[in-house]
Amino acid sequence: MEICVDASCRKNPGEFEYRGVERGTKKELFSYKFDYGTNNIGEFLAVVHAISYLKNNNIFDAKIYTDSVTALAWVRDKKCKSKIAPHQDEEINKKLKALIDRAEVVLKQFHAFDILKWDTKVLGEIEADYGRK
Repeated sequence: MEICVDASCRKNPGEFEYRGVERGTKKELFSYKFDYGTNNIGEFLAVVHAISYLKNNNIFDAKIYTDSVTALAWVRDKKCKSKIAPHQDEEINKKLKALIDRAEVVLKQFHAFDILKWDTKVLGEIEADYGRK
């Protein structure tokens, strides 16, 4: 199996969403929306969600594609290195921090998939792209 992931952010920072689709069929496997964050945080969480999806479905011979160099670096380092300014609503900050903390735990516990950079110049937009450029 191959999963393509992508994120979209209305304002940066602002409301963001991410999703994962099966490469080739573009069947949406998962999606998530959140009130506040950055595109890079969304890209990072999308990769980690793909890892969790594969693990939870007992799929261990798989590849994950992202077009985000930042997400690849953060996943490699097992750490979201965003310097996002806090939201004025403390509850939103707590929820975002909890998402990121959980993602970092997933990466420290399980990270056995090929996570590859999608070559947009050769392949065109990643198959999970939202088409909002």
